[in-house]
Amino acid sequence: MSGSNVRAHATASTGSPVQVDHLPPRWEPTPVRPRLPVGVAVLSVLIAGFAVLMVLAGLLFLLAQYVGEVVPSSLEIFQSIDVWGAGILVVLGAALLGVATSLWRQETWALWVTLALVFGTTAYLFFTGSITILFLIFIVLFIYLISVRRYFY
Repeated sequence: MSGSNVRAHATASTGSPVQVDHLPPRWEPTPVRPRLPVGVAVLSVLIAGFAVLMVLAGLLFLLAQYVGEVVPSSLEIFQSIDVWGAGILVVLGAALLGVATSLWRQETWALWVTLALVFGTTAYLFFTGSITILFLIFIVLFIYLISVRRYFY
C-alpha cells in the first residue's frame, strides 16, 4: 500500500472524512489532427485556382450568351464552347472546388479522388505516348500523395 492510502485508512478508522493527498489528472482524449503537408497545401491551392477559372469561364460564356448587353463576348475565356460545354465547366469547376477545400481539410475521400484523377491523367499521358515532363510530374505527384496518406483522416 502506498503512504497516502495507509494514512487514508488510518484516518477512516477515527471517524473523520477520508483525505487523499492527490489524484492524477482526469484523462480526456483529445482529437489528434495531423499537420497539413506543404505539398498537399500547394496542390489544393492549385486545384482551387483551376476550379475558379473553370467556373468563371463557364459563367462568363453563359452570361454572354443570355445577357449579351451586360457582359460583352470579349470577356469570354473559352471562345469555342457551346452552352452545354459551359454548363459542364461550371459543374466540374464547382466539384473541383469541393475537392480542393476537402484536401485542405485533410479528408480522406478527397485524397482518393485526387489520386484517381492523377492516376487517370498519368495513364492517359502514357497510352497516348506523351512521355514528357508533365508525365514525370504526375508520377512524382502520385507517389507523393500515396506517401502522405497517413496525414488524412
